[in-house]
Amino acid sequence: MEKKHLAIRKLLAAVEKELLHKPDRKMLDRLSLLAGFQDWDSFQDALHGTAGADENYRGKD
Repeated sequence: MEKKHLAIRKLLAAVEKELLHKPDRKMLDRLSLLAGFQDWDSFQDALHGTAGADENYRGKD
């Protein structure tokens, strides 16, 4: 029984560590693509700024 508790504690610790892990830039860019944006910066601009999602498709100069 004690081994099961130890295994569960280790599993929970690993899950908590992964949940607290901040995603890297590459992962954020990929998630932004799923939301229909070119990259993380354009997603953030649309989310927090005045830019709309339709501006994302015009391309960057």
